[in-house]
Amino acid sequence: MSKAEQADSVGIVTEELHHFDVPLDLACGVTLKSYDLMIETYGTLNQSRSNAVLICHALSGDHHAAGYHSESDAKPGWWDAYIGPGKPIDTNQFFVVSLNNLGGCNGSTGPSSINPDTESVWGKDFPKLRVRDWVESQARLADRFGIQQWAAVIGGSLGGMQAMRWALEYPERLQSCVVIASAMKLTAQNIAFNETARQAILSDPEYCDGDYLAQNTYPKSGLSVARMIGHITYLSDDAMGKRFGRELKAGSFQRGIDDAVEFQVESYLRHQGDVFSKKFDANTYILMTKALDYFDLAREYNENAVEAFKLAKCKFMVISFTTDWRFSPERSKEIVNALMDANKTVSYAEIKSNYGHDAFLLPNKRYEQVFRQHLNTLSIDEVAS
Repeated sequence: MSKAEQADSVGIVTEELHHFDVPLDLACGVTLKSYDLMIETYGTLNQSRSNAVLICHALSGDHHAAGYHSESDAKPGWWDAYIGPGKPIDTNQFFVVSLNNLGGCNGSTGPSSINPDTESVWGKDFPKLRVRDWVESQARLADRFGIQQWAAVIGGSLGGMQAMRWALEYPERLQSCVVIASAMKLTAQNIAFNETARQAILSDPEYCDGDYLAQNTYPKSGLSVARMIGHITYLSDDAMGKRFGRELKAGSFQRGIDDAVEFQVESYLRHQGDVFSKKFDANTYILMTKALDYFDLAREYNENAVEAFKLAKCKFMVISFTTDWRFSPERSKEIVNALMDANKTVSYAEIKSNYGHDAFLLPNKRYEQVFRQHLNTLSIDEVAS
């Protein structure tokens, strides 16, 4: 990390582990007697605790959203482009809380944690989770900080589903809900992609019926393929074409040469899969994708999204990206139309980008502009000194 990079970010950040002893009743009927949440915070909470922003992460995200863990870090947190001094989520103005969701594999209690009842790894026996379970745990985290109302709850993709659930479950506790590249429920195609990725993991012999950690192994091949499947769907055809085209990594099509041909895109995907498989837990991947599949905002409201959104009291900002075919602009427009029919205050922006679903993570001048403009409309009592 250079001095310029540090000056442009929140700098060196420290993880915080929060332990909760109050039992948490999950939607699946299981009760967690206790659990941990790993978080990071950026900025300063003001005296009235009115400037807090909650960041809800997507499928493979975690609590490290901004800054660096050490001066030797090569890369900052996953949303460093948008969180920091002078950035859209301005840490000179806001106190930002980012957490690793329950069920995760980056410090929060999840499948790779120890089950206190058995004193062995939870593994496949970790209870199934719903988005509402994450929201409940996040509400308890807010209570610990004395935050009665978030200035904004912000999330992209699966994080956007959490933000919307916040607006329904705790309507008094957020001033703004920012939903980015998300949907009120997954399409059948999206569920199919998730199931294909899960099957890649489940069919790996090293999965060991979910007990791979007890066997001192892990399903490297299956998890790598799962990530490759996901990564393909997060990028647009145009982005992959411009980045890789049909360039070769090895081999030749020259007549008479029998070398095996390897395309650059093949090498890239294998690399992405290999890196991911070393840092992400397979049971967590299965759990998170299932939570995505299960989410349906209107299910409990007579399949009526308008009826569901009538519970909300905050204002909304909905953002989509032109080439995102995994969570297409049509899905965001469904959210906007339901909010309008429910007489809610909502702003919508469809951002031009060539980067598919991953666009919500990447720098984009128009995206930054509309994001910043919305957050500047929030009312906070005073800026932290």
